[in-house]
Parts: sequence; structure tokens; C-alpha cells
Amino acid sequence: MRTAPVKTIVRVFACGLLLTGCSSPTPTEPPPPGLVSTEVQLVDDPAGTPLEEKRQILAPQGWTVSLWARVPSARLLAWTPDGRLLVSRPRFGDVLALTPGSGKPAQTTLVDGLNQPHGLAFDGDTLYVAESDQVDAFTYRAGSVSGRRVLVSGLPDEKNAELGGKYAHALKTVVVGKDKSLYFSIGSTGNISAADRSEKPERAAILRVRAGGGEPAVFARGVRNGTGLAVAPDGAVWTAVNNRDNIAYPSDFDDRGEVDMAYVNDHPLEPLARLDQGRDLGWPYCNPEPDLRAGDKESPLSYTNRPFTRDYQTNPDGTKLDCSKLPPVEQGLGAHSAPLGLSFASDVPGGYGTGALVGVHGSWNRQPPRQPEVSFFAWRDGKLGPQQTLLGGFQLPDGSRWGRPVMAVQGPDGALYVSDDYAGAVYRVSAKR
Repeated sequence: MRTAPVKTIVRVFACGLLLTGCSSPTPTEPPPPGLVSTEVQLVDDPAGTPLEEKRQILAPQGWTVSLWARVPSARLLAWTPDGRLLVSRPRFGDVLALTPGSGKPAQTTLVDGLNQPHGLAFDGDTLYVAESDQVDAFTYRAGSVSGRRVLVSGLPDEKNAELGGKYAHALKTVVVGKDKSLYFSIGSTGNISAADRSEKPERAAILRVRAGGGEPAVFARGVRNGTGLAVAPDGAVWTAVNNRDNIAYPSDFDDRGEVDMAYVNDHPLEPLARLDQGRDLGWPYCNPEPDLRAGDKESPLSYTNRPFTRDYQTNPDGTKLDCSKLPPVEQGLGAHSAPLGLSFASDVPGGYGTGALVGVHGSWNRQPPRQPEVSFFAWRDGKLGPQQTLLGGFQLPDGSRWGRPVMAVQGPDGALYVSDDYAGAVYRVSAKR
């Protein structure tokens, strides 16, 4: 087999704005423009790794990043109507409530005994929680919940007998749409498990159900693992997707059918997509193409308005799905970025304005590793601009990490709050206005 040269990544600014590039910097690159190294401020002297020692983080000039709370295995976040921050912890089966005060927030257990709770969403005083096998509704008042109702049950996870205890993406995410319906994600059972597209309920999809419950219907399919799920300022539902691994060279290349890290490193991109009824994001038959010159191993990369190409392993002749008919992906991230939590924020200081915040967990199968970060995508005229690094520095030059962000949300005070399941932390990020 002819060995492919490692591609030189050329940053493409498709929106015509001078923004940080479409993928995270490698460990040898200088900080992205506008970011400086600053020390993470400790509210107290925490015990245990990795924040028992001082850590440097990359943030915009003049911003302060503080360790606001120690929360082991912190995942997704949601603010309550009365100003408490909820944190889901699938590993522990609970949801914690953090109540702001002077210094550290007070921590209480809002609800426990759940099945890998992950997604959290509010509609007035109703709290929705996505467990791995069902979606619940609770009445929330003054730091407590009551009246648990199961809106959707029987969702697939590792307990399904036919899966033999294996389910690659069991965690679910939920949001409340502008139409008051609930939208929730069901990840694929594996990297390439095409049967998910015909299962009931369908996997690798975003489903919708009425707020009162009932039979859920597929809203969008071909979504390998849409853990990031949020409603944009115009009411549209968006998802950030963990795309497939170990993709082979497409048929355009001489090395077609071979799996080589030089190609896997940058293919396929991780979609950040606007969802409409019936949208198909192609998995596992079609892949969003970051190459501006498809079939050229030296092609520059872009992540804005990218078309789909056939997957050589699963759809070599295009008969499974016509990839040319799929609408291009609006925006994206570099391959294996592992975007998790997605939210929209308004008036982010420092001139950022309104936009999407994405917790980038970082790669597990890329060399060099894709860096964890908090990314920002500017919202302009109903569209998202290219990726900008808002917080970085979680990865050391040798590729090891001291933190891995999961989600960032804007608080009632205008600050950003970031969960980190690796460091077991929630950070508060503030800036002088």
C-alpha cells in the first residue's frame, strides 16, 4: 500500500471573518489569537488530582477562570428558574443542585436513584431529565422536585437483551423546542451499526414527543451520537455530533478501502447541524467531507457548508443512500473533536456576542490528540460562524490532559459555567465588561 503523506492543515475562513481556525491547535502551536495563559483560581485548596496543583488555562485577555465547585463526573448543565445550577452525573445516577453564594456554592442532591441521567431541560417549573432508558418530568420548586412522570419509556441502552450488555452511546440528551415538544437524542449502538436505522425506536436519531408524552417520532436520522442538542435564538433545534471512527480511504483515492491514521486524523468532520423534520445526517452511509478538493490528499480543510460523500466501507456504490441529495452540513469541527454539551449564549463579553458554546471533550483515537476546549460559534443572521477557541490549555505538550470540558452554559450573572468530568469540576468564567 502506498503510504499517504500527513496532510498539512490549512485553515479556511469560509465566512470571511478572521476567526480561530476550524480545528483545535496542536500542542506545538502558539495560543489562538486573543487568548493568553492565565492561572485557574481556586476558591479553596481542593484535595485530589488533577487540581491539587496550579493549572494554566488559555482564555481571552482579562478573563478570570475560577474553580467554582468540585463535582466528580460532572456532565450536562441547566439553570433552574430560581438561579441554581443543575449538574447531571450519569456515573452516580443523580442530579446535583449548586446554589450560588459567597465563595463556594452549596451542593445538594436534587434527585438520585436514576439510570444514567444525562440531559436536563426546563419548561417553566417542569424539569425534564433524560435517563438512559426513559425521559422523566418533575415539578420543580425551590430546590426540590416532586411528581415524577415518565413521558417516554423503553429507550435502548446496554440493558437491552439483544445487545448483550453492549451499547456505545447510551447517554441521552433532551431539550424543549419552541413548539413545546421534547426533542431527545438516541445514540448509535456502535461505530458502524447500520441496523440502528431500522430499529424501533430508531437509534442514531433525534426523536420528538409531545410535552404530555405519547409515542415519539423520528425528527432527524443518521445522527451517530448527537449528545449536543440545543435550541437556537430563532427556535431551530441544532445538534453537535460525535461522528464515526476509523474511516477508510474513499474510492477517489488509490488506497481506497484502507484505514490509515493519516486519513483518519481529519475525516470525517464532526457536524454542527440545524435540524428540520426528516433531515438525514447520513451515518453510516455518508460522511460530511472537510476536503475542499475531494480526492486530493493535500487538500485544505473547511468545516463550513460541507457536502456529503459516500462511505467506502458501508456504501461504496451509493445504493444505500444517495449522499449527493443530502443538504450540506452548516458548520462543523475537526474529526474526533468529540463535541458534547451544546448551548446558546447571548452577549458573551469580549466582543463575542451571541453564539453557540460547545464543550469539546477531545479525541481518543487521533495522533496528535485533538485538544479539549470550550468552543464558540458566532450567531449571525440565523447562521453559525466557524469555530473559535474560547477556553483551551487542558492538554499538555506531551498529549496528556488535566481537564476535559463537557458543557458550557451562561449563568444569570452573565458569566459562563463549564463542567469538566475529568477534573471533576465546574468552572466559573467571568470577564470585565
